[in-house]
Amino acid sequence: MGEGKGSTLVHLLVVVLSLVAFGFAIAAERRRSVGTIVKDDISNATYCVYSSDVATGYGVGSFLFLLSGESLLMGVTKCMCFGRPLAPGSDRAWSIIYFVSSWLTFLVAEACLIAGATRNAYHTKYRGMIYAQNFSCETLRKGVFIAGAAFVVATMIVNIYYYMYFTKATTATPAHKANRASSTVGMTAMHS
Repeated sequence: MGEGKGSTLVHLLVVVLSLVAFGFAIAAERRRSVGTIVKDDISNATYCVYSSDVATGYGVGSFLFLLSGESLLMGVTKCMCFGRPLAPGSDRAWSIIYFVSSWLTFLVAEACLIAGATRNAYHTKYRGMIYAQNFSCETLRKGVFIAGAAFVVATMIVNIYYYMYFTKATTATPAHKANRASSTVGMTAMHS
């Protein structure tokens, strides 16, 4: 491992997993279900017919790829709580800032992706009868998967900086502590 550089394989895996999650999120947005109102002439019931439900699968795939990237990074860094202590200094401060930011952006991205996938999967089959004037088919709003994709990219960037500063803070040599047994600064011998 280079000085504060970290493992290239970890960097590469985090970036690849995040980019795959981003691609799935974009694909999910482009393939959202669209409902069309159909009227049954025999029963006079109106109902919705939805297009393909592939966006739900893409959303779940994006969720899982981002989860695996975050799990990999937190496993390697031992979630910053276990393992070697971080050396005091600016690298430790930045590491903590990026750690918290990583979790925040990750949770927002995952919330957008799973909410989008869940909402996209929800379809109204038979909602109205003959008196349904303002009948509409419920679909996922535009932009939910795009918001998830934006936070996937933000998570990827923050994760790269977190890992970079984390490795700098763990590979830095700690400041030399004074040997307290031989330190006599300001001490005088006690005579009785």
